[in-house]
Amino acid sequence: MINARPPTKPVNTSTTTPYFVHYNRALAADWPTASGVIEGAARHLTDRLDITGSRWSVPGAEALLILRAVISNDDFPAYWNFHVQAEHRRLHPAADQANYKLTA
Repeated sequence: MINARPPTKPVNTSTTTPYFVHYNRALAADWPTASGVIEGAARHLTDRLDITGSRWSVPGAEALLILRAVISNDDFPAYWNFHVQAEHRRLHPAADQANYKLTA
C-alpha cells in the first residue's frame, strides 16, 4: 500500500517548473501562456490530423492547419478572393509578355 497524502494546496507550476517557460518574462510581455483557451484552440486545429489510418507529409499537414486557421478566423472569403486572383495571374500572364525576347 502506498503511503500518500492528498495535496494540501494547489501546485504552482510557475515556481516548480521555471525551466520550461520563463513565466515572468511572458507575463511582462503580455504573451499568452498555456491556458485552456490556447490548448483548446490548438486541439481544434489539429484534431483532423489524428484520423485513423491517415498519413501526412509536413507540407500537407501545414497546408491543412493553415486552411483550418483561416476558416476558424472567418477569413476564408478574403483568402479565397486572393487565391483566385493569384491563380488568374499565374495562368494568364500579362499581355506585354510578347514584347520580351528569348536570350537563350
